[in-house]
Amino acid sequence: MAEQNFEKALSKLEKIVEELESGDLPLDEALKKYEEGVRLAGFCSKKLETAQKKVEILIKTDKRGTQLEPFDGKKVLDSDGE
Repeated sequence: MAEQNFEKALSKLEKIVEELESGDLPLDEALKKYEEGVRLAGFCSKKLETAQKKVEILIKTDKRGTQLEPFDGKKVLDSDGE
């Protein structure tokens, strides 16, 4: 299987969710889509976890060197003024 990136996997997952929510799929096809969705959700979750760990490692304090802090998306948005 070719290497997948987060954006493509998330896009596929969103499409699967839409298809499943429509209720128009036969049961067998819905189960296949659900299985693929679970796989894609796991892949996306791992990618996000890896990115979060990288962000935590890059956060530094002035006096103590590198310090791990939990990632808070609000802090990033606040610093951009949004």
